[in-house]
Amino acid sequence: MPTIERKQLERYLSTHYDASVEVLDITPLGDAKPGPGALKGYGYGTPLRIDFTVNGQEVSVVLSTVNPGGFGHQRMSDRAALLLWQYRGFNSLPRHVRALDVGGFTRGGPTSLAPVEELFLVTEFVEGTVYAEDLNRIRREGRLEELDLERAAALARYLAEIHAEKQDDPGMYERRTRELVGHNECLMGLTDSYPQDHPDVTPEMLIDIEKRCIDWRWRLKRFTHRLSRVHGDFHPFNLLFRDGTDFSVLDRSRGSYGEPADDLAGLSVNYLFWGLLHKKTFVPPFRTLWDAFFQIYLEAAGDDELLSTLPPYLTWRLLVLASPVWYPDYDSDVRRALLRLARNVLDAGVFDPYNVDRLLEEAR
Repeated sequence: MPTIERKQLERYLSTHYDASVEVLDITPLGDAKPGPGALKGYGYGTPLRIDFTVNGQEVSVVLSTVNPGGFGHQRMSDRAALLLWQYRGFNSLPRHVRALDVGGFTRGGPTSLAPVEELFLVTEFVEGTVYAEDLNRIRREGRLEELDLERAAALARYLAEIHAEKQDDPGMYERRTRELVGHNECLMGLTDSYPQDHPDVTPEMLIDIEKRCIDWRWRLKRFTHRLSRVHGDFHPFNLLFRDGTDFSVLDRSRGSYGEPADDLAGLSVNYLFWGLLHKKTFVPPFRTLWDAFFQIYLEAAGDDELLSTLPPYLTWRLLVLASPVWYPDYDSDVRRALLRLARNVLDAGVFDPYNVDRLLEEAR
């Protein structure tokens, strides 16, 4: 990746703001960790917080790139496509941090799109603490506060609100479900990233899951009327809370419209994951958050089809959490439970979130 020098940034920002800029500080922003023994070990890029003065005011922005490598990011054009979409996609979703510019690096530094070697995205900087830290605290203390239930409810209602916007485009729904199975960042890209010789997972296990997900892709073709506005990567590391239930969302991904189950799976599996990390079984306090989240969403959205589309999206998110690449360091019993549950969920047909214990017992 190109190096980023202070003077180059000052030239770029001065052009963007049409005023003289002095960069005060450049600070890497890192992911939170999901508690002891469960380090999130992989990310697509390290964003930089840039503090500077312009027109006598102090301003902070975030500059992001995408790391070359797996998950379909090998080519510069792959990474460019992601950042170009994010520039527009971020600004059309309520509560999302604003994208301010998309540009490229040349050998002389950053510039608006010229003969570029790599692209970057600039967003506003928003204060807040990632929601993962709430889950870490609950795990440490073993109990919920009233605010924890209020925040789960706020997130459920937010999803119901954004999902209420529909779009009539059957081909786009089919594309999104096709991408669920075959996209570099989704099921098959993820299974390709698993080590061939990991003690907790065999290629045969992953092959079986992939085949079942292909069946699900065809099953989902009858739900094209469900195409809805979505976030696309709604998990605890992309949610920033401030006081009370005031929050912002980060890093919308893969498309503006898709299946609402994608967002429900993205957050809910993390309640289950932190619960397994806590006690190796799914009981309160994390089970309480899971139940409340589903109940409030289903009531607010009035969506009686969601549980019929949820299984393959849960499987994908379970595979993320079970990944030795994304989460290399936690108990093998938890990893094996997540992997087996990822398969068992696909046999559920209509998923019952209030009876997940049976699938968990079979998966352990």
